[in-house]
Amino acid sequence: MKRSIRLSFATSAVLAALAGSAIHAQSKPDKYSLTSPSGIAFGDFKGYEDWAVVSSARTDEVLKVIVANPTMIKAYKAGVPGNGQPFPDGSKIAKLQWKPKKSTEAPFVVDVPDVFTQAFVIEKDSKRFPKSGGWGYALFNYDAPSDKFSVDPTGVADCGHTCHTAVKNKDYIFHPYQQR
Repeated sequence: MKRSIRLSFATSAVLAALAGSAIHAQSKPDKYSLTSPSGIAFGDFKGYEDWAVVSSARTDEVLKVIVANPTMIKAYKAGVPGNGQPFPDGSKIAKLQWKPKKSTEAPFVVDVPDVFTQAFVIEKDSKRFPKSGGWGYALFNYDAPSDKFSVDPTGVADCGHTCHTAVKNKDYIFHPYQQR
């Protein structure tokens, strides 16, 4: 009898722990369930964490790494946009941004990523975005204390198409594929 009570108690404890984990997982929305006001779904960029690096950049406020999906990398390697061809539909690029900090481990002065802040994403779909050169833009903010992503409330998507018209002759993309 005591053994069955202990077994029952152990089973109840395991079930309670699993239920608690499920409730915690439900309280943290999946970033891939988010959709921007422009209709760009973060889920369209699933796997961006493993995409190839196109370039990097730095401002006074953030360190940026620009990554692209295989469709866009293939186009870059074929010479787009320098060859006068546009990126094909299905091309996707993400600009990932971190606040910088000084490395305390390197034997020289160097800034390294600290807190992740944003994922600015761009998707080429000429049918969905004909008024912006075929590109759609979205910005997803990351809040480190809550470990949650959210849609940028302004709907402006960083600078979006307005900024990218400056590089219209490069099919609206600022960053060239960097030599390795």
